[in-house]
Amino acid sequence: MDRLRIATRKSPLALWQTEHVAARLRAAHPGLEVTLVPMSTRGDEVLDRSLAAIGGKGLFLKELELAMQRGDADCAVHSLKDVPMELEPGFALPAILARADPADAFVSNRFDNIDALPQGARVGTSSLRRQAQLRARRPDLRLADLRGNVNTRLAKLDAGDYDAIVLACAGLQRLGLDARIRARLLPPDWLPAPAQGAIAIEGRDGDAAAQALLSLLDDAPTRRCVEAERAMNRALHGSCHVPVAAFAREAGDGGLHLQGLVGGVADGRLLRAEAHGGDGDALGREVARRLLDAGAGELLGAPA
Repeated sequence: MDRLRIATRKSPLALWQTEHVAARLRAAHPGLEVTLVPMSTRGDEVLDRSLAAIGGKGLFLKELELAMQRGDADCAVHSLKDVPMELEPGFALPAILARADPADAFVSNRFDNIDALPQGARVGTSSLRRQAQLRARRPDLRLADLRGNVNTRLAKLDAGDYDAIVLACAGLQRLGLDARIRARLLPPDWLPAPAQGAIAIEGRDGDAAAQALLSLLDDAPTRRCVEAERAMNRALHGSCHVPVAAFAREAGDGGLHLQGLVGGVADGRLLRAEAHGGDGDALGREVARRLLDAGAGELLGAPA
């Protein structure tokens, strides 16, 4: 196989991530011709409603998967946090790249951190996970939906629509916007989305030639951690419809430590659980069980 076509969304961040993958592939396979196939997805086009309301983050994948099925592309690049817990039949993730900064970023032009915001400040985020954690920490804040690509969201902040917004550190850093990060929101107090900061490459299951090329970019430590986080989310039947957060890290003994959180957007109630183990899938299911035993089922079933 001497040519590889990568389907990608057209947003600046998606294009950066795909160009990054393309450069890595060219370096790993001298002589390989790598081309991008930019596409628009329904998740990019419908910006006046939350992702939960229009069908979830899987909307960012569907058109790219159809391109692979038609033979117009050989693989697709995604932010792994946007990839559903169960892939559509016929697809696989042959490579998960080394994870970038997994933390959320507090972004404001006037205030240094969440605690410095004035009473009743307006904070923008459409993430139910972020809303629940903001509500728990500052119940007085006015939380407002915020959709669009990174630059669109920053422009709305700069126009004065919000006092602060919350974004992913990795996205800002990849676009050279590190200076916009006023504070990093860190575990254990604040947890990111499962697999946040990781780039995944999706391909056709059974396409051995493409998978052989892509698998060289797979980072085993990152895969272990994000698979534990995704296993927890899968066991909770989590999606962008519910406020679920998770963060796994490698422990000194060779095992993994996983922290999980389920939140309530309405009242800011947060349920937390954590566990240590060697098998990521089993660890994810164990943390999910502890969350459910603590009453997470009630929060997961609550209307957003």
